[in-house]
Amino acid sequence: MEAYRTLRRPHESEVYKVKGSKFIAFAFPVGSREEVEEILVQLREKHRKANHCCYAWKIGVQQPEVRFNDDGEPANSAGKPIYGQILSFDLTNVLVAVVRYFGGVKLGVGGLIQAYRESARLGLDGADVVQKQIKLSFLLRFEYADMDRVMRLIKEKNVEIVKQEMNTDVKIWVNVNKKNESAFRVQLSGLRGVEVQELE
Repeated sequence: MEAYRTLRRPHESEVYKVKGSKFIAFAFPVGSREEVEEILVQLREKHRKANHCCYAWKIGVQQPEVRFNDDGEPANSAGKPIYGQILSFDLTNVLVAVVRYFGGVKLGVGGLIQAYRESARLGLDGADVVQKQIKLSFLLRFEYADMDRVMRLIKEKNVEIVKQEMNTDVKIWVNVNKKNESAFRVQLSGLRGVEVQELE
């Protein structure tokens, strides 16, 4: 896998109504658990009168981390259906939250599953989905004498420089698109004196 699908920007769905209850879905691109927590705090603050704020999120590509939460609704009636839509849209690095304003009529577990699934679908349906390249990170270490050759290769291969340190030798942290990794490694191996370390 060389690329993944995620959202370009946050998106809010139109209100979905069932027997007086109102459901509103929010979809966000996210990169960490801390970011998810921050967004959920803000969402709960904004919708203080909502009875529930149920959600699901998926972060990562090779070994994704996944969470879903029913926030007081019957077990597996909200978080799982929301997560099912994240899978259905083949997305990662995404949080989908659905707030519910209770309308006075209980929907039952089946009704809730359908309502949360449909709300999440509406939340993702209008969202701006983008495809992003998977990047691998490397640390390059070399002598000043090799600077020109290394920088030329970085420029040719359109490699992203993350950080540089110049002391007794040179250290450059780079991100490489996975599809270009093999060619980049081959060309680096042709540069004597360049130490390459793949990072987690």
